[in-house]
Amino acid sequence: MGYTTEFTRPVTEERNDQTMDLDLLNTLELVDRVQAEDLIVAQKVKEVVPEIAKAVDIIVEKLRAGGRLIYFGAGTSGRLGVLDAAECPPTFGVQPEQVVAYIAGGREAMFQAFEGYEDLKEPGAKDAEAAKINPSDTVIGITASGNTPYVLGALEKAKELGASTIAIINNPNPLLAETCDVTITVLVGPEALSGSTRMKAGTAQKMVLNLLSTCAMVRLGKVYENLMVDLQPTNGKLRERAVSIISLLGGVPRHLAEGALVASHERAKTAILMVKRKIGRMQAEELLDRSKGSLRNALIADLS
Repeated sequence: MGYTTEFTRPVTEERNDQTMDLDLLNTLELVDRVQAEDLIVAQKVKEVVPEIAKAVDIIVEKLRAGGRLIYFGAGTSGRLGVLDAAECPPTFGVQPEQVVAYIAGGREAMFQAFEGYEDLKEPGAKDAEAAKINPSDTVIGITASGNTPYVLGALEKAKELGASTIAIINNPNPLLAETCDVTITVLVGPEALSGSTRMKAGTAQKMVLNLLSTCAMVRLGKVYENLMVDLQPTNGKLRERAVSIISLLGGVPRHLAEGALVASHERAKTAILMVKRKIGRMQAEELLDRSKGSLRNALIADLS
């Protein structure tokens, strides 16, 4: 049910027949009704797993060749891109410049709404130029409507500069499907609160971003089994996690794991290899280089 019958709105702007009485519900009913809509999201993401997998393969190929992963978004979509990019260095040990994000309105837009900045293509194109995008990069545009000018401007410029392009959207956009290498369209339907795409659409975008970055890093050898062997131990929690991983995989007590982490120059993956294969740091690093960063391959590689 649309706001009017005079023009077509995106699906995410339509009214939701299941939530027409939100202001009449008691608190328990209200929370239950809104949460019921969230249950739809995971299934809708599951429906686009083939597209997500195709995008992961592109990202892996580009990162492996020395390229970057670059997000562009506005509002909630932009903030989600920034969040995912910011989490990659501590979680997977990548350099900050390898996974970066741009949001319409710049850094201040992370903390305060600058809605008008998303309405023009030019700022998106300028940010893409400022990022010095090239054919080795993968650019991901995130937009619930599928039509945010800032994001479209960035994607068009990225395509012009030869980068691979991926779109994450919540409304059908045939033009994006034709111009992007992969278009991930998660149709979560109308929001519980009409037009508030920070809700189901935003949740879907976060789920897709989690899948893209996490699965890409797994494919790049940043994960062993289901452990973050490339994490950066930059605070107490992460250091404790690194020591625990070294102790677990190395089969050594905590104090030896701590010593190995120090000897490895704070590189958990190197420390694990040192402990498991009883070798020094330089030899462990050389072995990892020969194994293209894969701990699994380094553990069985010929030491000679």
